[in-house]
Amino acid sequence: MTMLRHLCGPLALCALLLAPRTLPAQEAEGLRAAEAEQRALPRAPRLPRTAFLENRTLVAAALSPAGDAVAYLRERKASRALWLLPADGGRARMLVGATQAEQVTWSRDGRWIFLRGPRALGIVGVDGRSGVRVPLGGSERRRVMKLDPSQPAAVLLRERVAIDNGERWRIVRMDARGKRTLLREEARWVHDVALDAQGRIVALARFEGDHDALYRVRPGGTLHQVLRLRPMERIELLAALPDGSLLMAGNPGGDFRRVLRLDANDRLQTLHEDPRAEADLDEVVLDPRTQQPLAASYRSTAAATHGIGDAQAVVADIARRFPGRDIALQAGSGRSARWLVSERAATLRDPRWWLYDPRNGTLRRILDDPGITANAPPEAALARKLAISYTASDGRRVHGFVLLPPGVDAARAPLVAQVHGGPIDHFRAGYDGVAQFLASRGYVVFQSNFRGSTGHGRAYTFASNGDYGNGRVQRDIVEGVHWLLAQGIGDKDRVGIVGHSFGGYSTLLGLTFQPELFKVGVAGAPPADLGWAMRWLVESGDQGDLPDRSLRQTLRALSLDATDPATRARLHAQSPQANVAKMRRPLLLMAGGADRTVALRSVIDYGARLRALGRPVTLLVEPGGGHSPVAPLAREAYLFAMDTMLQRHLGGPPPEPPGPRLREYLRANLRIAGPEFEAFATK
Repeated sequence: MTMLRHLCGPLALCALLLAPRTLPAQEAEGLRAAEAEQRALPRAPRLPRTAFLENRTLVAAALSPAGDAVAYLRERKASRALWLLPADGGRARMLVGATQAEQVTWSRDGRWIFLRGPRALGIVGVDGRSGVRVPLGGSERRRVMKLDPSQPAAVLLRERVAIDNGERWRIVRMDARGKRTLLREEARWVHDVALDAQGRIVALARFEGDHDALYRVRPGGTLHQVLRLRPMERIELLAALPDGSLLMAGNPGGDFRRVLRLDANDRLQTLHEDPRAEADLDEVVLDPRTQQPLAASYRSTAAATHGIGDAQAVVADIARRFPGRDIALQAGSGRSARWLVSERAATLRDPRWWLYDPRNGTLRRILDDPGITANAPPEAALARKLAISYTASDGRRVHGFVLLPPGVDAARAPLVAQVHGGPIDHFRAGYDGVAQFLASRGYVVFQSNFRGSTGHGRAYTFASNGDYGNGRVQRDIVEGVHWLLAQGIGDKDRVGIVGHSFGGYSTLLGLTFQPELFKVGVAGAPPADLGWAMRWLVESGDQGDLPDRSLRQTLRALSLDATDPATRARLHAQSPQANVAKMRRPLLLMAGGADRTVALRSVIDYGARLRALGRPVTLLVEPGGGHSPVAPLAREAYLFAMDTMLQRHLGGPPPEPPGPRLREYLRANLRIAGPEFEAFATK
């Protein structure tokens, strides 16, 4: 789910007791220096809402195995088109005029392109010949697992086979011409497989009912367990190497996710991990031919990419060209093959694409024609995003970010705490459309990666100890706000809180139990009772019918097992739902009419309770919408409603007026119109 504090004496005493411990002086000074630098800049022009909707023209790009061409998906009216760009500088040509694909993958031989969409896998030859189209999902729950590295042009599919009242799971190879080969059938859900050069499955990871496990597959097909994984331990099988070892990404036997090798004797070795010992591995780059690791990227408070083995010099040279940027890499096979570089940053809505030639170290910008780059916000108009760490009142170091708008005196600016969903998720160093939208309106935005967040190792995730009510996790957020205020960041009388899913739940907690701090809240798809919501999710929601039941085990390990009566009672007692009478701050609720992650009826019930108590609440429901708004009009309504709510109570600039379509959308879908939205209430 991308989801109490009492007045106990003099206010000064309360602030002292609840404030986090002081950071080392140099870190606090660094933040204040960065704020002064931002304040001295010219005030950025206010951009329209539509600039932050992330309507990217370029959807995906992939480098061929030989490094001689780039395939990319480009928006084309109501669908997308597949284009092929020669790496030597020739003209791009269109291969497919209309597709709903979202991902592009090359075949190992470079002759075919696999186009993966939400409902179908399409295959097209680089010579323009169409291959086959395979439906995904459905009663078979067919999914693409990965490219088959043992074949010239094939992918691996996982399919469900219904048997009486049960089910089994097949791993099927399908080549570019549609030929299918059954590789294995299992009674249990298979997460991942590794194949040898002959195309045989030699290892698999599967769910065992109460844990995940990694197995070697013996020549006769029998299994030998080599790793039993604990909750929140994950592995990705990257390759089976000729010496019998397995190349993996994961965190078994350690705290952080890293690049691993399981040798032929089943001894686990670390090939690469974050040199700062702070972040989980985010991405690994492999040589398309040898399957050897070339680079590893780590993205939490900072983004860094490092070369591995013989690729260290090349990766270091690329990284040197993009100081302060996040780079994502794709490599061609061989020392002279080109690399595809994606340049990203907190101030870049759309990545910039480059081709790097290792033979002479040259970089060439590609995919930069006006039709692709148009309407992207200029970097100078966006806020600087600073990684911060602060020490909580119990001594734990907590990570996060703060966005400082250019040309704004942060000490006098309203401050908005933005809480991420999950809670098994985290804010990253890159671009965030909602945060940049708020910063463009003059708000300082604080993003806390509170304990319980991912990205900083398994121990950091489990440090929450299940205290997800009005407890330790919420205090991490509150104490982060107090720390920023103590550094002269934000106006203490104009603090708001916003979030989606778990972030919406935290918003409700903040308004209920910390009303002296948070003056207004915006909650998207919020579970008003986390215990009830978690139980509904694993029994009736999106997770309820999944063959992989590992979410139940993860929640149990995190002390969030809502099937346990004691856990459910504890979460309910601290929930906004059970404490609805205490909530008096103005609140905007937003939800999707077909949300399968947070039940719409629970959001409506909470809003109705507030309205019955005469509280200032607004409820906006997207008809047929899922857990998060996807349609452009629904996303614009989300930003407009948030902007309206914060401006009314924190004093930001007046919102950009809605156009006729947005005005009509609001009139039709406001279930409850609070005082901020009376102009859109249906008479």
